[in-house]
Amino acid sequence: MEKKMAKRKKEDFDWQDEEQEEIIWVSKSEIKRDAEALKKLGEKLVELTKAKLDKIPLEDALLEAVNLAQRLQKEARRRQLQYIGKLLRGMDVEPIQAALEKLENKHQKQQAMLHKLELLRDALVAKGDDALTDFLTDYPHADRQHLRNLIRTASKEKEQNKPAKAYREIFQYLKEIVLED
Repeated sequence: MEKKMAKRKKEDFDWQDEEQEEIIWVSKSEIKRDAEALKKLGEKLVELTKAKLDKIPLEDALLEAVNLAQRLQKEARRRQLQYIGKLLRGMDVEPIQAALEKLENKHQKQQAMLHKLELLRDALVAKGDDALTDFLTDYPHADRQHLRNLIRTASKEKEQNKPAKAYREIFQYLKEIVLED
């Protein structure tokens, strides 16, 4: 009986009938878009590492399907992704999407922090003691003497076109100090 209702046109319904008012019309295109979005969500899950997958709330059947898809290739993988999409259609995906966004956002924040550290390192090498004083006001527990020596060494390496060993050491030291806070 449900198939007949889906095939009838909107105009054929008596909109005064309360039972028929509850019907929400969804186009085939919208259903396909939703299915494709769930398939893409499944692809994101398949691309995650085991450690990241453990942080996402997945039902056992879905987790098994994702683990299997990670081992498959080509056409078998494509079919398994279709199956994962089908499994996702039958469950509440909001907690899964929220956990994925949290993981992706954490990665973006980490990338931004590393970029900020690179800029800080460049400023320390370029400006010397002035930039070091500014840095030490924000992070007073940092070792002034060690950092000053690294900055001087990095400047000398740059002038003499030597490999930038001290330059990388500054970055690692800054990473330790800033991420410790």
